[in-house]
Amino acid sequence: MTNRYVLLGLLVIQVLAAAFFIQDILITVLQLPIAPINWQFYEFIEIGAAIGLVLGVVFGTLAVRRSVRDAARMKSQLRAASGAFMELLEERFAEWNLTPAEHDVALFAIKGLTISEIANIRSTSEGTVKAQTNAIYRKSGVNGRAQLLSLFIDDLMGDALVVAE
Repeated sequence: MTNRYVLLGLLVIQVLAAAFFIQDILITVLQLPIAPINWQFYEFIEIGAAIGLVLGVVFGTLAVRRSVRDAARMKSQLRAASGAFMELLEERFAEWNLTPAEHDVALFAIKGLTISEIANIRSTSEGTVKAQTNAIYRKSGVNGRAQLLSLFIDDLMGDALVVAE
């Protein structure tokens, strides 16, 4: 939360610094009359604006690097979770003694494909796919696709959900 406020503060400083330099250029180009300012004070404002812009670049670079690192870590975790899910699928399919055809149909069903899509992919009739899905449901002890998928989700989540008392 504090990082957000720091970055927001730096953004405000950068905007103010940029506005100062733009205003300075416009005054010069348009030859606008302004009240005289002590040159030492003006130099301090310029130095502060420049430091603000440099700090914005430095902290912006750090924030981008951190975001890239976090994205890579999350991608790695997602890859690991995907691998764990596939391992879990294979273990369950072996426990249920699914045939190779039932194995393929179960994977397609879990991915969310319809009966007709599975039949098209496997070059079989919809009746064959329905019979195979019924065999999968019977072997796994569920009544349908949603329950089949929930078996795997429950296994992956484990004890992650604790009922509050």
